[in-house]
Amino acid sequence: MGKLSTGAKVAIFVAIAVLVFGGVFLGITLTKNVGKSEQEITAEDASKQMEKMLSEIKVTDVPARKAAITDEDILDEEQELPDIKNYPLSVTGTGELNIEIYSSPEKAGSGTDGWLNEVAENFNASSQQVNGKSATVSIRSVSSGLAVDYIRTGKYKPQALTPSNEFWGKMVESSGVEITMKKDRLVGNVAGVLLSKEKYNSILEKYGSVNMKVISECTASGELQMGYTNPFISSTGLNFLVTTLYSYDADDLLSSKAVDGFKQFQENVPLVSYNTMQMRKSAESGSLDAFVMEYQSYYNDPTLKNDYVFTPFGARHDNPMYAVGTLSADESKLLDLFCDYCLNSESQELAKKYGFNGNEKYKSELPKDISGDKLIKAQKLYKENKDSGKPIVAVFVADTSGSMSGESINALQTSLINSMQYINNDNYIGLISYNSKVFCNLPIAKFDLNQQALFKGAVQDLSATGQTATYDALLVAIDMVNKSLKEHPEAKPMIFLLSDGEQNNGFGLNDVSGIISNYQIPIYSIGYNANIEALKRVSEINEAATINADSEDIIYQLKNLFNSEM
Repeated sequence: MGKLSTGAKVAIFVAIAVLVFGGVFLGITLTKNVGKSEQEITAEDASKQMEKMLSEIKVTDVPARKAAITDEDILDEEQELPDIKNYPLSVTGTGELNIEIYSSPEKAGSGTDGWLNEVAENFNASSQQVNGKSATVSIRSVSSGLAVDYIRTGKYKPQALTPSNEFWGKMVESSGVEITMKKDRLVGNVAGVLLSKEKYNSILEKYGSVNMKVISECTASGELQMGYTNPFISSTGLNFLVTTLYSYDADDLLSSKAVDGFKQFQENVPLVSYNTMQMRKSAESGSLDAFVMEYQSYYNDPTLKNDYVFTPFGARHDNPMYAVGTLSADESKLLDLFCDYCLNSESQELAKKYGFNGNEKYKSELPKDISGDKLIKAQKLYKENKDSGKPIVAVFVADTSGSMSGESINALQTSLINSMQYINNDNYIGLISYNSKVFCNLPIAKFDLNQQALFKGAVQDLSATGQTATYDALLVAIDMVNKSLKEHPEAKPMIFLLSDGEQNNGFGLNDVSGIISNYQIPIYSIGYNANIEALKRVSEINEAATINADSEDIIYQLKNLFNSEM
């Protein structure tokens, strides 16, 4: 073959470029909506599509069976708690004398949350001694609420505790456990409300200032879409709850005036998040104007600093240090040494790099004498009044396919039956299960003692076999909830999907995501040793949380979810 002319070479090059570009463009066009519905659909289209799909799904009614409700169904608080191995040490001390310290995650986590870990590593490397013995510390990152539960029940007691704020120490003391404050501050931090710049400016212009009283009033009146975190496990969430109650009655956070104000406020709160991640995603989607966060986390996120204004509230989060129980003289001396090391100039300069010690001029808006007993009562008040008298309509969707057999189905049954105690009895609850088929195990009804007995029997009778038609089951659950809402239009709808995340039968996510989005029912997914990414995708459609748990901590996780949502 003769040599190609320059013109021919150029023509071939251009042809190849066109083909490559065309291929890339086509690929992008075909794949850009993978994991999403093919197109946005109207409410009318969603209704028609769901009706058509439901006509193809056979639902088998399972006869209801009552099971007696006994004290044996209820695990004690210690049994509910996960094994401590689920929260491994972030720093391991190896000295002849060593103490373990529970720390809140924002200072004993990873990356920009690792200040206390770095300080502890430096301390352990500094050849400290107590009475001639090498002295070190171990750090375990545990959320403040969980740490308190471990200590209060006696299941796992460290020698020391450093939560985000003093509330948790007061609650431990109120439970009768000996606890002694060593330092009221290791490192400075503040809780705050993050308001979008647009919303902040509009509130400032209208009210002349932005503070918690104004934020509470704007939320109660519907001017502001506000979200906060679960006050049973989150320091910021608990601080926000207490501050909100005090904004309605500065003399008594438990007064009827405070409770009535909180009910009005809560009626217009679209989201109390199971965790910060869920709240952040809701804010990113534009469904929240404001949400809560500690300043240290805000400082370390350039996007948040650019898009939101930080308004401090409530008690300071100055990370106190407590001795837990009766320490030996040497252990007490070691804890004092470590506190002093945390407070030296080098450690405090390091803290600034991690985002701590900002907002130093801010002083607590709350009285110092709030007792642990009052804080516990405030949590109970939240649980009883968070839905402002509105019931919840919820369907539990239980995966009973073959991949759930053994440990996973056993954990599902145990956790659901134990968690019945955390579902308010004025809610309306139903249960369906699925493998390659869909079963209605319990129609939706008010969760009184009769429904509780039927629910327990239905859960006990679940068995795992066959394939997995997850999205068929979710369509049936959406239909059940919608029909119940016609009878209870004031109710708040929810679905809880309990699964290992696999799906290999029936409709797929692409088939149903437009329908799920249109009906706007939050689908909380609870993974049992799960393919968690698959569960996240379905929960994120309507901004619900996903819990990734193994069979050893699902009971505690479900308890916290229901305290937050049910």
